[in-house]
Amino acid sequence: MAGKTKDVKKVVLAFSGGLDTSVILRWLQETYACEVVTFTADLGQGEELEPARRKAELFGVKEIFIDDLREEFVRDFVMPMFRANTLYEGTYLLGTSIARPLIAKRQIEIARQVGADAVAHGATGKGNDQVRFELTYYALQPDVKVVAPWREWDLNSRTKLIEYAEQHQIPIPRGKEGEPPYSTDANLLHISYEGRALEDPWIEAEEKMFTRSVDPMLAPNTPTYVEIEFEKGDPVAVDGKRLSPAAMLTKLNELGGANGIGRLDLVENRFVGMKSRGVYETPGGTIWLAAHRGIESITLDRGAMHLKDDLMPRYAELIYNGFWYSPEREALQALIDQTQERVNGTVRLKLFKGSVQVVGRKSPNSLYRMDYVTFEEDAVYDQTDAAGFIKLQALRLRLAAMAGRKPA
Repeated sequence: MAGKTKDVKKVVLAFSGGLDTSVILRWLQETYACEVVTFTADLGQGEELEPARRKAELFGVKEIFIDDLREEFVRDFVMPMFRANTLYEGTYLLGTSIARPLIAKRQIEIARQVGADAVAHGATGKGNDQVRFELTYYALQPDVKVVAPWREWDLNSRTKLIEYAEQHQIPIPRGKEGEPPYSTDANLLHISYEGRALEDPWIEAEEKMFTRSVDPMLAPNTPTYVEIEFEKGDPVAVDGKRLSPAAMLTKLNELGGANGIGRLDLVENRFVGMKSRGVYETPGGTIWLAAHRGIESITLDRGAMHLKDDLMPRYAELIYNGFWYSPEREALQALIDQTQERVNGTVRLKLFKGSVQVVGRKSPNSLYRMDYVTFEEDAVYDQTDAAGFIKLQALRLRLAAMAGRKPA
């Protein structure tokens, strides 16, 4: 019980209704003898949320919050992130990371609403999510008490959790084969899988595990074409139909999933120091990223584009590590958003057996000029100007060579 928070009277628990948070709910009632308020966020995870309500009622919870946050999630968190073409360690679209600040923000709002003095989460002491939740809690409510059961109790394995659940008659979700399922996190942007055989990074994920995409080998034998319209860097229409942020991502998920797009097998570096293997499905986000880079390619100035690309890894790391509400992330966001003012237009993509290819782009703000780039005769570009440009660029290299420097 080292580090246990004392004198908790009322706590708001981020509650999914799964094994971990169900055990935590009962453990909080037993250990702290406090009132527990449950909060379940609908972020588009595709699961029925009423079972979470019924389970909370089973434990005698009086105040139960189940909030539909899908539009806010995509509009206020996913969209700003995608304006930066954000990838962590070059591949991960941050589907879990970007959801945590919204969940934690809503927990703090509920705590204020119901007069709770504490908040609790089900993140383990080995993972990133404990950091993401708690950095947000403290950024928004500096004096809040935080209960992190995984850092306090002795239920330090999945086996012990199941034993505790069985002792307290807590229903245990099981996979199709009667085993506890993979550890998953899902929302409208992605689903992740960890644990079981996936802990060995040499073992390939089994096909039956995937839920959001068909096997690329079994995807349609003819390409699917889709057009995405952007306004100020955000997608607003798919195939000419304007959609809300959540509806837009839902549509892209459908198109991507049907074509086997968005699977990723990744070993990543956790903020706490260890490496972790996970498998992700992000069908709509994978299409979105390709489309956004496509429209930026004709609307962004070279200097602005390269500056964004230089800053993106730092921005991605801030989100991954839980610093969404930090001054530096907000400063970077202001810069990123300024670059998007003229990122308007339409991108056409070809989806085929797991791949996404940009095959067309157009914009009223295009910087692409046919009269400058044509290989035919033109009257706007004097090719002899290039000789002086090259000599000036080469000057420092020539001086170094004259001084005896030998290239490696």
